[in-house]
Amino acid sequence: MSTENELFSAVDALLEQVAKDDLPAPAERKRLREAAGLSQAQIAKALDARREAVGNWETGKTEPRPPKRAAYARLLEGLAARFPAPASDAPAAPTAPTVPEAFTGPVPVPAPAAEAPAPPAPVAAARPAPAAKPATSSRRPGAKKAVAKKTTAAAADPRFENGPLAVIHCEDGQVSAYCVGGLVLDVPAKSIPALVDWTLTEARLGQARLHRNGRDADPILVLTASALERYGLPAALSQEEQRAGRLAAGHKVLKQIERAGLQLTQRGFGPWARVYRDPEGSRRRCVQLCILPWNALDAREWDKRDDPQLPTMHPADLARYLGLYAARVTTPRGSTATTGLELMTALRPPTRAEKDPATGEFKRALNDDALTAVYDVVECEVPDEHPVLKGKFARHHLRTPAEMLMEEPYDWCRPLTDEECANPYLVVVDLNMSFAAAANGLTVGLNGPTHLTGNPPFDPALPGSWLVDLSHVDLSRVQVGGRTVDADRLPSPFTPKGERPEGPAWYATPTVAYAVELGFDVAPIEAYVRTQTGRYLDPWYKRLRDAYVATMADMGVTTDLSGQEFLEAMARRKQVDPTMALLETAIKATAKGAIGKLRQRSRGQVPYYEPYPALNRETWRPDIRAAVLAAQRVGLHRKLMKTAAAADRYPVAIGTDAIVYPSPGPSPLDVLPYTPEGKPVPGTFRLGVSPGMVKHQGTQTVLWAESQFEERGEVFNIANLIKTADPTAGEGE
Repeated sequence: MSTENELFSAVDALLEQVAKDDLPAPAERKRLREAAGLSQAQIAKALDARREAVGNWETGKTEPRPPKRAAYARLLEGLAARFPAPASDAPAAPTAPTVPEAFTGPVPVPAPAAEAPAPPAPVAAARPAPAAKPATSSRRPGAKKAVAKKTTAAAADPRFENGPLAVIHCEDGQVSAYCVGGLVLDVPAKSIPALVDWTLTEARLGQARLHRNGRDADPILVLTASALERYGLPAALSQEEQRAGRLAAGHKVLKQIERAGLQLTQRGFGPWARVYRDPEGSRRRCVQLCILPWNALDAREWDKRDDPQLPTMHPADLARYLGLYAARVTTPRGSTATTGLELMTALRPPTRAEKDPATGEFKRALNDDALTAVYDVVECEVPDEHPVLKGKFARHHLRTPAEMLMEEPYDWCRPLTDEECANPYLVVVDLNMSFAAAANGLTVGLNGPTHLTGNPPFDPALPGSWLVDLSHVDLSRVQVGGRTVDADRLPSPFTPKGERPEGPAWYATPTVAYAVELGFDVAPIEAYVRTQTGRYLDPWYKRLRDAYVATMADMGVTTDLSGQEFLEAMARRKQVDPTMALLETAIKATAKGAIGKLRQRSRGQVPYYEPYPALNRETWRPDIRAAVLAAQRVGLHRKLMKTAAAADRYPVAIGTDAIVYPSPGPSPLDVLPYTPEGKPVPGTFRLGVSPGMVKHQGTQTVLWAESQFEERGEVFNIANLIKTADPTAGEGE
């Protein structure tokens, strides 16, 4: 028979379970605490909880659980007795609140649930205070919450109400999941398999598909160093494991995963590990782990290269950073290049479900506006190590322009003239997100190549590669606005080094079309074209453009600024919000890296001429990459021509999209042409934040440049050496 104490304990447990009905509405909890002059930290210390937990209780994001719930209810009841609310301001509550003896007014009537006060929006730059000793119990992330306004995405899809990702951090033995919006969840999982199952069943993490025919993004868990220690993972991979890109077989965590019936992808358990169970019908059950100490977020893409911030960033700030990236771009999938390529597929899914009118069943159908298959490749379009070139050339043969499509960005320079040396400064302007801007409105091929022979006529509507001789194109014969230009001071638009072509060479359609635009006849010898075409990259560009413009606006750089206002805002933007500055870097790296990923090379994965994994992707399309780079280069040259004709201004060096101009003053305003009304000359470079417009990269003196040339003993490309307080400038985006 149970003792009296055991019976009392059982009764107390029942009382704790029903104590939730005694809690006032979240807004009233905050009012009572502030009326008493107490801080969240003081209440957290008294209840043996974390300050973040108290903040979540006051916004309705989470509810306290036993045994803290009863203690919290008692505290609020005592505060309500001392600090009653005026009758007109009585807060709505789930049930009629207990009326303290000191309260002489009417009993407040519960308001409808729809009128419950909304939680205040989290302050973007706020950093949670250091947590007090954490609770030993955990709370279910889907616990009862106060009725409050939710974001549109959460309201539309409650499966992902806690956001796309969480940062898993351990402090004083308590594991917490820091989510977007300042939400902090207790994590009860004691192992990696339990953590994965908790994420799949309770965490409510993930991101809804970006296209109706796409798929939802898997939840991301970012593991900090403390989380690795808690779950038995090494703080760093060994050199052998780093080379393999995964944890060595036989590790205890891998055995735990296997015993739990979970599976890993062929990549294994590396910096970006996918752990999954077999799908339930059409629902994926996959969690991606981003292991921060294993360099999952490369500083060259996600961080400050010379001063990494992520390893020491507070988990809440890291969740904010990656959550903003997910909201504006997409959920991270690995490197920024990989994520950018996945974004293309997410916005243009290759397949859709289509109902068979005969059987009434749904079947898989292909989308006409997407890349849907792996097609035959063209020899001139592939890199040197591609299997199709096996036996074609000697091992160290350097293919010529007549054998290889060499569409690359500019890497060009020339000596300064005597007249240019009279200018005191060299000013560098840099195109914003130039590769993404070049992709905007670009028609690319969606199907396999068709070989045209016998001197086919050029058709600018057919994307592809053309073997044609453009050596006859003479820029000095071109009229721009009724004026000619000094061709000797401009690069050729047809080669990356700016040299004039010497004979037949392979070019992408935008390059040949530019020769026609300049007024010259072209006579292709042969071509490989695509007959199914579309503006495949348009939604990808628009998504990245909007993300970039919104992020810059958060730092005070908006689209409505004048030239001088823009320069001043750009100079101070990184001090406005360092997290947004990291986000700017990541967005630009996503745009640049994704274009390069269209022609991913083997990187030594396999011997020369052996197939490598990237070749199996529908998105391995070197012809599309060539088209984007060709459009970027000729688009830049078009502006060079108009600037030269309008203001007699000529560049002395170009590094990808950084253009160096001799200038009488240190500002871009001293070199870029303007009309008498103070507006940029149409068709020339224009200062601004939008992709395709230019910003100031840096300024140096002409004497500095001459000393550099003298030191090297030759003229070399100085474009990317001239930077002003921005280590990421001049890197092509």
